Amino acid sequence: MNGDIDVLTLGPHEIRSRLFVGTGKYRDLTETRAALVASGAHVVTVALRRIDLSGRGEGSMMSLLTEQLDGRPRWLVLPNTAGCYTVDDAVRTCRLARELGLASIVKLEVIGDERTLFPDNAKTIEAAQILVGEGFTVLPYCTDDPVVCRRLEEVGCAAVMPLAAPIGSGLGIRNPYNLRIIIEHAKVPVIVDAGVGTASDAAVAMELGCDGVLMNTAIAAAKDPLAMATAMRLAVEAGRLAFKAGRMPRRLYAHASSPTVGLID
Repeated sequence: MNGDIDVLTLGPHEIRSRLFVGTGKYRDLTETRAALVASGAHVVTVALRRIDLSGRGEGSMMSLLTEQLDGRPRWLVLPNTAGCYTVDDAVRTCRLARELGLASIVKLEVIGDERTLFPDNAKTIEAAQILVGEGFTVLPYCTDDPVVCRRLEEVGCAAVMPLAAPIGSGLGIRNPYNLRIIIEHAKVPVIVDAGVGTASDAAVAMELGCDGVLMNTAIAAAKDPLAMATAMRLAVEAGRLAFKAGRMPRRLYAHASSPTVGLID
């Protein structure tokens, strides 16, 4: 955050930006790279089943994601299991990523419904338990259900990632009350995943007390993805600062901002 120390810890990883971004739906690799840079993101997620992980040549997605900056990886690549509908598929996909040399931090998705892309929470918990047991740092995509989030925390997930709205919908924060309950009880970071549509949605999530926001379509499908990536970066920073500052209480009636003592008669 503009030089301020506000590191987010996920397992053994120290994350320098609380905006997590995806790599899908852009027009080309040039636009993808420009949006990632504009977002200021440290963590970049990629769908393992939709790219060639072994292709590291110039112009490949993996050549972009393994780019160096000042002698170290520019981004922390967060492999995700998008498109997996079974526990076995999700676990196998994560193992493949590790075998190909990616970090053992994964975004776990086990989809339960093809139309809505809602997660299958029971299968997600089962897969998470297996992956945690194998030493993965697991960030699970789940519904905004406080009980499910607690179960995922209990099996050892490094964070929970409840959706704000269906994937790619852009509907924003549909149930801030559930998110507040999750945040209040969680002992691990809470990262909103899916449903953000514009910068104000990201700011609201952070003002609620979320530790981060993950998005893809909100940036990639914008009329100007680079401008939206910048807006999202600023919104996440502003929301985080507002949460830390503590908002004023809401009041039903006006309350004078100027002192009322010593007024001239």
